[in-house]
Amino acid sequence: MPSFPEIVLSAEDDLVLTPLNRDDAPALVAAVQDAELRRWLPLPSPYTRELAASWCTEVSTAMRESGRGFVLGIRRDGSLAGSIDAKRVDWRSRTLELSYWTAAAHRGQGVMTAALRRVTAWLIEELGFERVELRISPDNAGSLGVARSASFIREGVARSAGFTDAGRTDLVIWSHIPADRMPAE
Repeated sequence: MPSFPEIVLSAEDDLVLTPLNRDDAPALVAAVQDAELRRWLPLPSPYTRELAASWCTEVSTAMRESGRGFVLGIRRDGSLAGSIDAKRVDWRSRTLELSYWTAAAHRGQGVMTAALRRVTAWLIEELGFERVELRISPDNAGSLGVARSASFIREGVARSAGFTDAGRTDLVIWSHIPADRMPAE
């Protein structure tokens, strides 16, 4: 199975996407304390600095090196503004799923839309992926707006396919394939 390269991507003028590192652990712990973010992500509680450090180093590195996925931190003006990670990678069919979160201070500013467009373009144009998929709760208006703004196509609903701390949730399936036109930035 191929591995993902350790890459640095730029998006717009002030966004840089890089692998997470140990120094990101405090910012990650702070970000996941946000009630709106925790509403959609079933994270351990408490989310400790040790857990964050492990995610930022050992877990994300193992995912990338094994080809099972990757995690990129989104940096804006030197701070961790969010993250995009890949999972459910199928190298043979060239498909994967992306998920993302944005720190509260950076929401509503186009940060995640720009980052998602850039990562999707990299996956399709440079790595040859044929399908990039998103799965989003139908009640998560922010993430649905990002998917729409990043030119993903809504396909349908997978009933009771996800879970949060509040229980089961449907997931809206969105996709982007090479034939879909990516808008100019």
